[in-house]
Parts: sequence; structure tokens; C-alpha cells
Amino acid sequence: MIKDITIGQYIPGESFVHKLDPRLKILISLLFIVDLFLVNNFTGYLFIVIYILTTVLVANLSFKYIYNGLKPILILLLITAVLNIFMTTGKELIFSWGIINIYKEGLIIAAFMIIRLVFLIMGTSILTLTTSPIELTDGIESLLKPFKRIGVPAHELAMMMTIALRFIPTLMDETDKIMKAQMARGADFESGNLISRAKSLIPILVPLFISSFRRADELAMAMESRCYKGGEGRTRMKQLKITEKDYIASFAFTLLFVITIVSRT
Repeated sequence: MIKDITIGQYIPGESFVHKLDPRLKILISLLFIVDLFLVNNFTGYLFIVIYILTTVLVANLSFKYIYNGLKPILILLLITAVLNIFMTTGKELIFSWGIINIYKEGLIIAAFMIIRLVFLIMGTSILTLTTSPIELTDGIESLLKPFKRIGVPAHELAMMMTIALRFIPTLMDETDKIMKAQMARGADFESGNLISRAKSLIPILVPLFISSFRRADELAMAMESRCYKGGEGRTRMKQLKITEKDYIASFAFTLLFVITIVSRT
């Protein structure tokens, strides 16, 4: 399940989505998250489903791969649904047994929260799956460039955010290797209750932290050996340019945003 985490991974490709300007993809991803929380009915989410499925097809991404990326948050989805169903009160009571009361409003809110979390993960996964680390760094730096006037280190922030994002799958893979090595030595991570399982994961943290610090040190040495001195005076082999494809993608997302907002009324 650890290897199924898709956030931070990149799949090379030549699809329409892959070739979009990274700045546009970052902005669309941010506005998509806003749109998810603005929608207040299932009609609006229907249009979002159509948009996401179309994007996955156009990007030539495997639906199985997207589904596997949702596996790690299944427990979170279950906890969110249970809390909203049993903790939300309303006017229309559907089921009652002792102190347990389930209202229609609770079911609706639980459904909304699950849908939001699912498409939140899918939307951010599509961004990283179709955008290379270099493009992602250039896009973030370009968007933060206006803030340089007030002393914001745009390049350094973009580099840090990209490295942190790309280290997620690396750390997950390292965690999986450590768990398998300890299981081969008799460690048990699957039996017992939730508390005992959590305690059994503590021995993983020490080698994981050591490995993380080692990788960070190796990365710093590699950057220094290549005379990396920050963003000042750096040039790019590929300049970011807005093309016709970006206008088409902007129009498609704007249409979705307007439709979902209108559906609120």
C-alpha cells in the first residue's frame, strides 16, 4: 500500500496535459481545490467527475494507477464518514437505536466530504504525475516572482517545495524496504489492535530518519559539486510560453468553474 502513494511521482508522457504550461497547471489545481469546497450539491460534483475522468483519459493515465493512489486514504475516508454520520444532527431522522441517531443531513455531509477528499487527492496527483520536477520548480518560481519585490526568495522556496514533494515517493519506498527488512527478522506489523500496530512502527522511524538525513546530505553535496548558488543569474534551457493548448485548457476549466458555481443556486 505504501508504494501506491502517487503524490510526488511523475510519469513521462507526450499527452495534451503533459505539454501544458506548468504555471497554468498549478493555478488550475489551486482553483480546482477551491471549486471542490464551493460546490454544495451533487449536480456540481457530477460535472467535476466528468472533468476529472476526461483529464485522466486525455493525459493517458491508467485508472488503475489512480485507484491505487486512493488506497492509502481509505481509512481516513472511513473515519471522516463515520464522524460526520454519527456526529451531525438535523431535522430528518432516518435511523435511531439507543444513543445512535442517523440523520439525512449527516449522510449528505459525509458523502460531500468523501467526494471532496477523493477528488482532492486525484487533482493533486494528476498535477505531479504529468509535470516533471524541473517544470514544477520553474512554474512555482514564476508564480512567486512578483513577491521578490518584498523580499520573498522565490527560487529557493520553489526548490524547497519541489524537493519536498518529490521526496514523498522516495521516503515511502524507503519505508517499505525497512518494513520488509524488519519483517524478515521476525517483526510483526499486522497483528494486534490499532495501538499495538502503531507501537510496532516506532522502530521504523529511527532508520527512516537516518536514511532521510543521509539522502538530504547527498543531495546537498551533489548540488554544491555542480556549483549551485541559488536562483540569481540562472538561465533555463526551456522558457515557459503560453500556447494554444493552454488557452484551450483554461477555457475548459473556466467553463467547469462557472457551471459548478451556477449549480449552487
